Amino acid sequence: MPSPPARPTLLRARTRSLAPGLTVVAAGVAVAVWMGSLQSVLGPLVIALVLGVLLANSPLYAPSLRPGVTTGTKKLLRAGVVLLGLQLALPDIVALGLPVLGLIVACVALSYVLTLQLGLRLGLTRAGATLMAAGFSICGASAIAGLQGVVRADDDETAGAVAMVTLYGSLMIVVLPVLGGLLGLSEDRFGMWAGLAVHEVAQVVAVAGTAGATALAVATVVKLGRVLMLAPVAALASLGERRRAAVLAGADRRGRSAAGSPGVPVSGARPPVVPLFVLGFLVMVAVRSLGILPDQVLALGRTVTTVLLAAGMFGLGAGIDVRRLLRTGGRFAAVGALSTVLLAGGSLLGVLLLP
Repeated sequence: MPSPPARPTLLRARTRSLAPGLTVVAAGVAVAVWMGSLQSVLGPLVIALVLGVLLANSPLYAPSLRPGVTTGTKKLLRAGVVLLGLQLALPDIVALGLPVLGLIVACVALSYVLTLQLGLRLGLTRAGATLMAAGFSICGASAIAGLQGVVRADDDETAGAVAMVTLYGSLMIVVLPVLGGLLGLSEDRFGMWAGLAVHEVAQVVAVAGTAGATALAVATVVKLGRVLMLAPVAALASLGERRRAAVLAGADRRGRSAAGSPGVPVSGARPPVVPLFVLGFLVMVAVRSLGILPDQVLALGRTVTTVLLAAGMFGLGAGIDVRRLLRTGGRFAAVGALSTVLLAGGSLLGVLLLP
């Protein structure tokens, strides 16, 4: 009997099979980062997703590329979300004061719950509605990437949610400065409104930058306060998935018993109570908050975060069926429009009522 191949031989074979696709991913990420640096409307994550979609729906997507392009997509996304914690310093957020912190929590909570319910009522799956709720209430594509694996959303649902936060966030870049001028908002109040109402961090910077340095500084910190809400929201979403899995398992056992056969537990592991990437995210927040990391390390962390998330988004894009996405896009667009109006209106009211 021939002896099995040595481990190094198997490793080399696997590396050779992944190399073409990984090369394409690296090239796509480089293009996405470069294009993202040229303007402030579309970030590298969204561009990487679009490039992946274009590749997957073109004759260039050869079978030899698929293993390398799709391998590790979810792991890359979660690693990027973990490093996202290095952008959050708790002292900066606490310095906003209790009224502003309360407003951040209220806006995120209400926006998440209302968007989730709107999505369910308008025909989205629970996974799709959850991604929309996370993207619109917390931090756009990064939140969608973090929740995608928790709720087991498919690639088309992920793409739909990312497309909507990009579309409506881009519209806010045009609309919010005009409304802020008409309302006569001060720089700090306009910055607060931008941080609360706009979806992506890059879009917040673009909106608040039109009102001056003070508005930009306030908006950035408020937005990072929303980003911090990713941890509790992901943990709650995971608990919800566990509860639904337990209910389904109980229903399956009862059904089997009624049919006269012994109850058998439903196969498949339930999601953890707190996903590991959420714990990693919180550890990174704690490390950043200690103030022990030099600026060069923080800058490198931002770059690596962007690269990891962009690589994951490229892989997600490569799994998207454009025709299916177009068939379901109308429901995503309706949920996105209503969610944007509700968040913008509610956050403006909160800002105006602050002392």
